[in-house]
Amino acid sequence: MYDKIRRRSEDEAEAIRRLTEIIRILRSPRGCPWDREQTHESLIRGMIEEAYEVVEAIETENTDNLKEELGDVLLQIVMHARIAEENRMFTLVDIADGVSEKMIRRHPHVFDEKIAETPQNSGISVDNVYELWDNVKQGEKNTSSDTEEMKKIPRSLPALLRSEKIQAKARRAGFDWDDVGEAFLKVREELLELEEACEQQDKAHMRHELGDLLFAVVNVARFLDIDPEEALNLTSARFIRRFSLVEAQASDIGRSLKEMSLAEMDELWEIAKSKEQL
Repeated sequence: MYDKIRRRSEDEAEAIRRLTEIIRILRSPRGCPWDREQTHESLIRGMIEEAYEVVEAIETENTDNLKEELGDVLLQIVMHARIAEENRMFTLVDIADGVSEKMIRRHPHVFDEKIAETPQNSGISVDNVYELWDNVKQGEKNTSSDTEEMKKIPRSLPALLRSEKIQAKARRAGFDWDDVGEAFLKVREELLELEEACEQQDKAHMRHELGDLLFAVVNVARFLDIDPEEALNLTSARFIRRFSLVEAQASDIGRSLKEMSLAEMDELWEIAKSKEQL
């Protein structure tokens, strides 16, 4: 009955048709109860998790895992497309054509022959492309202010990434420090204000000042051209590695971390740091 979809595909078009048909069957009355119950809303968490698993596969340079996780993201897209088609909203073809048309519009230096052939376009840089992309995008969104642009940055993004995007919008409007030195001064200022809030024991004030401090640190990261999300993840991974060494050292001397003082654990931590640097 399902012999056709069991066969591996010979080209890209056939592979997409195969996956689309599998999802159609799973969503049909004779399909899977779980798949039939899914909605755009119920799939939100899965979409987010799959995207992060793709990132994990890239960072660990696991090619096989990357292929699998990209497949899971594609599955999410096809499932959303099927749900939308069932509700007469749009189709997978609409999704693919929509993004194709957008890419053509946002790359006039490639697809617009008159622009692509101009002398100044022959030496176009990555920065020029970013500026061109933003100009076209703003025209598409028909936004009347930079504030509107900021408000459209999704709140569902990781907080560090969202704040970085907000700051980038502000910079394009000319609202930014001249150099990283001023950004460092802002970090020091916000740290002092957080310390003062802590002394007052005002929880709401502390939360406010902590947010300001984190926002200022992201500003420094932007000036240094460092991804704050990536930097923090690297630090978290390094902490786990060092903590593992601390725990192993404690075990070697027959001790549990719960039995040790902070000073004793700090000694083991310094040893762990030195071993990692060797």
